[in-house]
Amino acid sequence: MPISPSSSAQAAREVVARRLRDLRRSAGLTVTELADRCHWHHAKTSRIENARTAPSAKDIRLWCMACQVEDEAGDLIVQSLNAESMYREWRHQVRNGLKQLQDSLLQFFRETNLFRVYSSTLVPGLLQTEGYAAAVLKTVADFRELPDEDITKAAQARVDRSRIIHEPGHRFVLLVEEAVLHHQIGDSEVMAGQLGYLLTAGALPAVSLGVIPMATPGRQQWPRETFHVYDDTLVSVELVSAQVKITQPSEIALYLKAFEELRGMAVYGASARALIVKAIDALS
Repeated sequence: MPISPSSSAQAAREVVARRLRDLRRSAGLTVTELADRCHWHHAKTSRIENARTAPSAKDIRLWCMACQVEDEAGDLIVQSLNAESMYREWRHQVRNGLKQLQDSLLQFFRETNLFRVYSSTLVPGLLQTEGYAAAVLKTVADFRELPDEDITKAAQARVDRSRIIHEPGHRFVLLVEEAVLHHQIGDSEVMAGQLGYLLTAGALPAVSLGVIPMATPGRQQWPRETFHVYDDTLVSVELVSAQVKITQPSEIALYLKAFEELRGMAVYGASARALIVKAIDALS
């Protein structure tokens, strides 16, 4: 079954919605009767019960009062807040600029012992050169119609942050699909520099770099969305519209299971270097 962060967030909303609907039904109230008691339009009740509108804390309190189950409100409010916090919209993340976004993660990185990253699209940020990072961030800025005056600084900040791979006390298990080596980011010179750096960084003692060959037969896992696992406590998944943070232990376990299966299909050492050299040769 595919692991879908957007589905996970929606499922969390639906749990709250179903509980609110069940409370209404147990109280013997119709949609209209509950709306009257809460002093809002009945359409709002339907939207909340169908998980199309997220209820506010005040909405949940009014709902529970209407159903005479005020003691249910606290837990439901927490559940609803957790469901909504699974999404972090990009516009909130980048409102202070791309450089600030890179800098904001530095302390978190320093507190993380084990990084596990799977990427089906790009070279992981931890291994990006400044030229490659600048090309990636320029594309992000153009797509989101963001000012690009701080792209150079943001790229440098990303590289500075990535120096953590040289600091003691951290381990990095990084997996990329072979296609990542052939996705043209920036010009040929930028791409050649990035691939050359992979040969160097992949040999560092704290770094395990695996490449999943395109010709892998009988794949247990098809290419997934790019995701990062920090220790065993957080999974971060980047979507087009949002960054999803997953903290539920059961969902983290699913990502770890997928990661281990993907890791088992990757090649390492000389075999991985051969695929990188092949990609470098293809540039010319």
